[in-house]
Amino acid sequence: MIPAPFSYHRPKSLAEATALLAEHNDEARVLAGGQSLIPMMKFRLAAPEHLVDVGNISELKGIQRTGNTLIVGAMTTQHELQQSQMLSEAAPILKETSLLIADPQVRYMGTIGGNVANGDPGNDMPAVMLCLDAAYRLTSVTGTRTIKARDFYEGTYATALKTGEILTAIEIPVPPAGHGHAYEKLKRKIGDYATAAAGVVLTTRGGRITTCAIAISNLADKAILATDAAAAVIGTALEKPTLDKAIAAARSIMSPATDTRGTTEYRTSVGGIMVERALKCALARAKG
Repeated sequence: MIPAPFSYHRPKSLAEATALLAEHNDEARVLAGGQSLIPMMKFRLAAPEHLVDVGNISELKGIQRTGNTLIVGAMTTQHELQQSQMLSEAAPILKETSLLIADPQVRYMGTIGGNVANGDPGNDMPAVMLCLDAAYRLTSVTGTRTIKARDFYEGTYATALKTGEILTAIEIPVPPAGHGHAYEKLKRKIGDYATAAAGVVLTTRGGRITTCAIAISNLADKAILATDAAAAVIGTALEKPTLDKAIAAARSIMSPATDTRGTTEYRTSVGGIMVERALKCALARAKG
């Protein structure tokens, strides 16, 4: 339970942080809230020689709205997400999901950037970012680039983040007024990763679904969009045959491991139930 030796750096600016990462390359890791990295270091699953703590960089914090885009700084904590009236009104699924992450003690420290950046398929926010069609700002000494969340995740702890880059902010298109949303999560106990989880963001007109995005958590080697399931419900009022078709389509892309949370068959089964619950809840909340 004791990490391997490392050098600790606490830069005061983004420029200083990216310079440190460029200097130490693969030997360095970024420390945000530390709720994932520190336990991994204690178990020697991660052993960076240099730890770059970005917690003192004010430009990585905060929530603002520019036109129809929400911009959330990577160092914004889960607790701060929950306290933001702007987010609660514009994209309530963020608060709803944040309240299902771990426990209050973790949420006071854990950041949204850390949750989405490390590529853990068990994290909750990546699936929500897929539903919202969010984009990530990635910064290095050579400049800043933006990549869609839907193109960011490549596998377990594998992402499009390059050596020397820091995820600095998340850009979220504001969903239309009256949209429906839900994040349904089955877990063994409070604070646990999901046995299965699903997020939905949709719009309606005249009681029928006009747009829909469905994403699932911890049911594959990364958060994934259930595009066929979403397509199945477009133009419908979510009648039972439609719902059954969507659930079957979602289950067809699930490949959870058998672990202490259950067998592959069990987790796939309850994964479909999470999709069903999220769709029903989102539709009930929609005001199109």
